Amino acid sequence: MKIFVEEGDMIKINRKKFIIGVLVLLLTGTIVLLTTGILIGQEAVQSRSGTYEELKAFTQALELVRRNYVEVPNSKELVEGAIRGMVAGLDPHSSYMTERQFKEMSMDIKGEFQGVGIQIGVKNAQLTIIAPIEGTPGDRAGLAAGDRILKINDEWTKDLSIEQAVDKMRGPKGTTVRLLIFREGWGKPKEFKITRDTIKVQSVKSKMLDNGIGYVKLIQFQGQTADELEQALKGLEAKGIKKLILDMRNNPGGILDTSVDVSGKFLPKDSLVVYLQGRQKTDRKNYLTTSLEPPRDYPMVVLVNTGSASASEIVAGALQDSKRALIVGTQTFGKGSVQTVFPLEDGGGIRLTTAKYYTPRGRSIQNVGITPDVEVALPTVKEPKDGEPVHVMVREKDLQHHLKNETIKEDKKKEKPASEEDFSMEVMPKDDKDDIQLQKAIEILKAATKADDVFKNIPVAVKKEK
Repeated sequence: MKIFVEEGDMIKINRKKFIIGVLVLLLTGTIVLLTTGILIGQEAVQSRSGTYEELKAFTQALELVRRNYVEVPNSKELVEGAIRGMVAGLDPHSSYMTERQFKEMSMDIKGEFQGVGIQIGVKNAQLTIIAPIEGTPGDRAGLAAGDRILKINDEWTKDLSIEQAVDKMRGPKGTTVRLLIFREGWGKPKEFKITRDTIKVQSVKSKMLDNGIGYVKLIQFQGQTADELEQALKGLEAKGIKKLILDMRNNPGGILDTSVDVSGKFLPKDSLVVYLQGRQKTDRKNYLTTSLEPPRDYPMVVLVNTGSASASEIVAGALQDSKRALIVGTQTFGKGSVQTVFPLEDGGGIRLTTAKYYTPRGRSIQNVGITPDVEVALPTVKEPKDGEPVHVMVREKDLQHHLKNETIKEDKKKEKPASEEDFSMEVMPKDDKDDIQLQKAIEILKAATKADDVFKNIPVAVKKEK
């Protein structure tokens, strides 16, 4: 179940190791959630004799459908559907990728794609625009948060999954797509004809605040994010930065190696950032910082929330375990698994969960997330006002088929699957002065002159502020 995805963040790749790592979090928004830590598939799937006896039932069912269905079925679509269903039933992050989705990965690693440029989600069983990406065709056309997408071209969206809707809105630059939109207050729906363009998703934004405090927003972890962060930090240092706020709120994650490189900006060389653990005890892989440059040592606060997932949680966990930064905000998403993408002979691929990851101190954040040192919650609503920026507060533990966390005791009572009505929306402040999480970070940093000053006067137990 994906509640919140972004058309602009579909697939992530690790260029260093090819073949791929992917996050079909389209934020999620991924979520989905998304992100996610990425591992690269380096081995082809190998069959073992005697392990596929169960395939006899499948081949029998396939032949029955092929021979007896009322209309002549498309064999390729039948097989794709079977693969999709098989993988989707494993966990929320394993999935089948079509040939087109597989080919689009080379674009996504550069932080760009071709399409409309909107964040979409499902609200009250209707495909809804969460927000248009600034400066994109969707934004210029006048699409707004809260708009309901009734049709894409001539197809009703009622029975479309979010991935299918995203796929239909994406397309080559210069081509057009028609969206039938209904907005609260309108007497009838209106059709928007939008020309697709190349959407460049900026992964790092920065600015100077008062009192020598620099502010960096990490939007997602792309192939160039670490380089963009380095440029942003150098720009702030030229302006006299003495302290830093690293904002990873609503960051769905991305490339695993990038999260390690980002952590290396603030941790000494050869520091453990995260380790992966596969099915076997011997399947452990450590990820260490590699930067030859001295790490930044100014006082630092990291902002997180329920939308901080995967790679964001890796960075937050590493900085928290090392006592390098104070974490402020709310409990993070809790995605502690890693996906590998294996290519298939038909041009598509399978995105498969192959490992879990752990913070340097051995904490699994699966279904739990990162607990902030200082908890500050933003206001929440069930129904946002028109144009009000919100984030749906869905977490890993709310997703069907989520993996268990072997390091904590699970509630033996059978949990009722979360429905759309169960989720609140976090209201994202439009102005810095109304951002109580940001203001708390500023308050903490004002009195700090050394890196460890941010931990002074903070109780051992988590401090909650609302």
